[in-house]
Amino acid sequence: MALPSRRGEGRGAALAGALSVFTVFAGNPLVPLMTLTLLVLAFCLIALFRLKEIRQAAGDAALVLMGFLYVPLLLSHLVMIRMLPYGISWLFLIMVIVMAGDSAAYYVGSSFGKTKLYPAVSPKKSVEGSLGGLAGSVIGALISKAVFFPELSVVDCIATALLLGVLGQLGDLFESLIKRSCGVKDSGVIFPGHGGILDRLDSILFAAPAAFYYAFFLFRS
Repeated sequence: MALPSRRGEGRGAALAGALSVFTVFAGNPLVPLMTLTLLVLAFCLIALFRLKEIRQAAGDAALVLMGFLYVPLLLSHLVMIRMLPYGISWLFLIMVIVMAGDSAAYYVGSSFGKTKLYPAVSPKKSVEGSLGGLAGSVIGALISKAVFFPELSVVDCIATALLLGVLGQLGDLFESLIKRSCGVKDSGVIFPGHGGILDRLDSILFAAPAAFYYAFFLFRS
């Protein structure tokens, strides 16, 4: 009887987290922080007063809290990037770096991959594929500079490609870890054959915050 309730709480957390992304439009940086703080407190209190099996309480609470912290908190940085100078160019740059890295990693790994990268989490990924992916990310960033983002320097291209490329691969591994831990092959059924929406976003989730803070603190056009 506890399972449907936990599903309901998880869906509530996911919905609350999705809605919290829009608080970045409030114009006050304290509003998103306040919203996330209130959500953490609210769902902690739900876990406290809707106790079912005390040995599972910590795990259940952690999963529910992750429902609005993992995707919404990280993904909200895309909204904040859009609000920066050259925001649209930065968004396209993230996509190019991640997609070029993914494609290069797949083809290099398929052709030359021999050394397993992290077999306990993702048996098919290789060190060779990972390095090929980083090379693809750098090439993608340099192409982006030439095609639509001339304000980037060569140093910016290399730095963002390596930073976002590494974090994108780690995001992919983390999502594989979650799926294996939960005993599922795909994160959803909306995109058949692609593993679900989260499988399309896992790399971007880790790359987006790094791109935002690089653009905010280090980028000088």
